[in-house]
Amino acid sequence: MPLHFSEQELAERRENVIAELNSRGLAALLLFRQESMYYLTGYDTTGYSQFQCLYLGSDGRLVLLTRSADLRQARLTSVIEDIRIWVDSADSNPGEDLWQILEEQGCQGSSVGVELEAWCLTGARWEYVKAAAKGRCEFEDCSELVSQFRLVKSDAELAYVRRAAALADDALAAAQRLARPGAPEQEVLAGMHSAVFQGGGDYAASRYIIGSGENALMVRNFTGYRILEANDQLQLEFGGAYRHYHSCLMRTILTGQPGRQQLAMHAACREALEACKEAARPGGTFGDIFSAHADALDRSGFGEHRLNACGYSLGALYPPTWMDWPMIYRDNPVKIQPNMVIFMHMILLDWDRRLAMSLGDTVLVTPDGCETLTRMGTDLVVN
Repeated sequence: MPLHFSEQELAERRENVIAELNSRGLAALLLFRQESMYYLTGYDTTGYSQFQCLYLGSDGRLVLLTRSADLRQARLTSVIEDIRIWVDSADSNPGEDLWQILEEQGCQGSSVGVELEAWCLTGARWEYVKAAAKGRCEFEDCSELVSQFRLVKSDAELAYVRRAAALADDALAAAQRLARPGAPEQEVLAGMHSAVFQGGGDYAASRYIIGSGENALMVRNFTGYRILEANDQLQLEFGGAYRHYHSCLMRTILTGQPGRQQLAMHAACREALEACKEAARPGGTFGDIFSAHADALDRSGFGEHRLNACGYSLGALYPPTWMDWPMIYRDNPVKIQPNMVIFMHMILLDWDRRLAMSLGDTVLVTPDGCETLTRMGTDLVVN
């Protein structure tokens, strides 16, 4: 069985969730997030593009409802023993199959938690579930129940995070080597991905972001690529992934001679990043990190060019994104705790001058501060 954690650690994680269910008076939790299933049982699949649900009872009972294509996947990658299959057909309704499980487990008239914030639980699929239940139980949104436990990493998880950080560094080293005038953006991407896979890494949960010239201001993945020119700017947001755990970086690489404004933007980003790292300590909040970011960039005179969020938690994530809960935005009250892994990115987008600059690192929160996980430094790279 290719489990990436001991059965004891997986059992302890489930015990924490079960204790929370009982404290809230919930009979069960319906898990729709693949990250939650992986965290609690080891179950590892991309089959969540279709309807799939893991039932976790307040008594510890596990029942997975999935498709036949994932039956063996579940048996081989998880500790789940009770696996039910809903059958594909023109009129199939997996909501009915799920209600049969709830009824069998005695959930009629009870309150049941649900991960409503899940990619596979579309609006239409949730309507199937509610219609099948016919009001015979109460559903409660518990989208953050498992996520709150996933925030603080175990020693085993941190070993995977550190491996992911090393892979991200390898990807950045490849980008710095390849990002030169005349190089196609795809060549830079190919080198970065190759470094991760050759280092034993996984597919990342997000697509890498790359853009040069005016496209550097988009800070989103899009199709259509350029060839780098002299005196160009290349925007990169990427991450290493290992056993689905991520460590991310964001950098702007310049070709040719940097202008005075670009140097000032980089200096402002570096100052803001250091301020955020100083704020990322136990007892503070995710809102405190944002305030450090905003205050530093405002003092530098670049306040109008910054964004309204500057990062988020990282962990074991599946596509379409490696962005985990919670995000770093103004007044976010979530408390910072040791062994949290946080990606913080400083982004400046000057539309009038068509200039972009970014700098982002992943940190591990320690008992008295935070540790930066990259070895690559924050100097501006000019090729």
